[in-house]
Amino acid sequence: MTEAPLTAHLQPLLAAARGPAVAVGAVRGAERTVLCRGPVGEWTRFETGSLTKTFTALLLAEMAAAGEVRCADRADRYLPFRIPGPPLTLLHLATHTSGLPRLPPGLLARAVRSGWVSNPYAGFTEDDLLAALRRTRLRSRPGSRVLYSNFGGGLLGHVLARAAGGTGGDYPALLAERVTGPLGLVDTDCDPDRSQATGHWHGRPRPALLMPGLTAAGAVRSSARDLLRVLAALLDPDTASNPTLRTALAEVQRPRLSVPRTGSRLCLIWNLRPRPEGALLHHSGGTRGFTAFAGFLPGSNAALVALTNTAPTPLAPFIQSAYGTLRALQSPAPEELWTARV
Repeated sequence: MTEAPLTAHLQPLLAAARGPAVAVGAVRGAERTVLCRGPVGEWTRFETGSLTKTFTALLLAEMAAAGEVRCADRADRYLPFRIPGPPLTLLHLATHTSGLPRLPPGLLARAVRSGWVSNPYAGFTEDDLLAALRRTRLRSRPGSRVLYSNFGGGLLGHVLARAAGGTGGDYPALLAERVTGPLGLVDTDCDPDRSQATGHWHGRPRPALLMPGLTAAGAVRSSARDLLRVLAALLDPDTASNPTLRTALAEVQRPRLSVPRTGSRLCLIWNLRPRPEGALLHHSGGTRGFTAFAGFLPGSNAALVALTNTAPTPLAPFIQSAYGTLRALQSPAPEELWTARV
């Protein structure tokens, strides 16, 4: 059976984007294609929202491979105070099983007063993060329940920066030193002042996202070309420049737990969907002005990224289209291939 070229897969996804600009790209074996619409190119930086957490997970895995932290470490080992109750570990933070709420207490009230429409996270600092953690009551015992948490993702990056000998504010520099630099990424960082596409929310331009207290949960900007480079490294970790990063690229893909009633599994941040054709790993993200998706198929040596400069809409049709496009890149299962050839 002859596979359709990547362009044929990507064109419908390009058309599905509602934003004024979109960049979609894919790799499959030796093939690589990026398609763009609007005033952007494959190098244009988009806010990636929660795709940031996949970078934070890679940083965790790299530091664990270097022997600087362990996934089983208590998070408060690297904090100036103890978190009461059962041990809350770095693995809990990286698998959304910490019991922390989705957002830190007090963030929404602060955002309503100061910038809910323009920049809801801008007034929430790292001091606020630690203050919120001191007064937070866990929603469940760590490790007992999956509860998606931006609070947990932000805290994980803060803790890793402290474990490396810095402060929580050193997360962007640490990410550059350990992950984005060694991977050769030139468009990827947390800097809101570098040139990037203009985001849109309900058709209106938005200012650049500011997340001083939750940087590691959603502040990374990246481009289609950089994200494809990351995905290519995940497909073939041996291409990484150093042993710790090679180990980290493999470790973030290892399933850590099964999600009840869904059939899915959680790796370090990445969602894994077992399929007859092989595992499908994916994650998405959104901000007040952008929507992002990335996923890869280790068994098919294929990956896809989709970026657009408009905020996610209900039911996330762009994300669903991207997920469907990625599935279409998957090599058929042996029995399906046999049927196609008969």
